[in-house]
Amino acid sequence: MKPKSKAVEPEALELKRRVGENLELLRRQRGLSLERLAARAGVSRAMLGQIEAGDSAPTIAVLWKVARGLGVRFADLLGDEPGQSVVVLPQAAAKVLRSQDGRFESRALFPFDRERRAEFYELRLKVGCIEAAEPHAEGTYENLVVQNGCLLLTVGDGSPIELLAGDAVYFRADVPHTYANPGNTETLIYLVMTYASPRL
Repeated sequence: MKPKSKAVEPEALELKRRVGENLELLRRQRGLSLERLAARAGVSRAMLGQIEAGDSAPTIAVLWKVARGLGVRFADLLGDEPGQSVVVLPQAAAKVLRSQDGRFESRALFPFDRERRAEFYELRLKVGCIEAAEPHAEGTYENLVVQNGCLLLTVGDGSPIELLAGDAVYFRADVPHTYANPGNTETLIYLVMTYASPRL
């Protein structure tokens, strides 16, 4: 008897579809072939094709590489432009991305409009998680506060910085940086990312 396959949540299917459509639109707007984007982003042509077709759920790391290769904001790959002046973002319908091993999770806490300079995220790191982030666009800053647990943050070639619940840090994020949870409980972080200028 074959084991039952795990049902894919409608929100996850919708996110895959939307990312695929946005990737294809942004790539074509820039006159890039899959091959050229693959070379610029450091992501295989096959993976890009699977994402565009909605056949693959890309990890956070892959989406950051693609956004950098396209020269767009991370958010531009994720959503639609809302027309309302008030936008409620129910937790049940949240856009959540996970690392390949599932130990790092990022939830967007903002609407995806085209002229946003700041983005707001909830990050969760399971015990022992180490998440290496690619450099963001030049002039990008991150401002984060640890809500629960502890965080070991390394920025560029600097020494690791230990942050405990209630501690905040502001740093330039256009260099490689790493988040790590050295504690024995899940780390919960709220992060605001600010771009140097609107990424249209």
